[in-house]
Amino acid sequence: MAEGNGTKDDPWRLTTAPGSSTYTMYRDDATEPPLLVCQVGSTKLTYLARAVDDLHTWLVAQGDWVPLGAADENKAAADGTVEAFGRATDNPVGGWYGQRKGYRGRFGMYLPPLLEALGRAELTHEARNNSVRGLA
Repeated sequence: MAEGNGTKDDPWRLTTAPGSSTYTMYRDDATEPPLLVCQVGSTKLTYLARAVDDLHTWLVAQGDWVPLGAADENKAAADGTVEAFGRATDNPVGGWYGQRKGYRGRFGMYLPPLLEALGRAELTHEARNNSVRGLA
């Protein structure tokens, strides 16, 4: 289970798959559309809140482990990865889930640990090359 309840006053406290960084995330329903606000040190990233359900649905449909493939916005995402799904023109939102220009990447780094904490995915925790699979 996730530490925190996912609000601004009590955000989820998460750790990246390799365990190398901690960050917080909360759902902001006061925005239109609702956003996930991810705070990594002094950097704030935002993702469409629907990414939780959309990513879970996609992972379950894949039926197996999917590489995370985390990459910054200006780097190409490897095909078949969570990162590629998070910016694909054929995903449910037709492109980027990340909303802050210049900080739209790293979908594969920060969303899978949230799904794991919410009991919706299983995540590997190796030093590199982690994968995730959706739980039905």
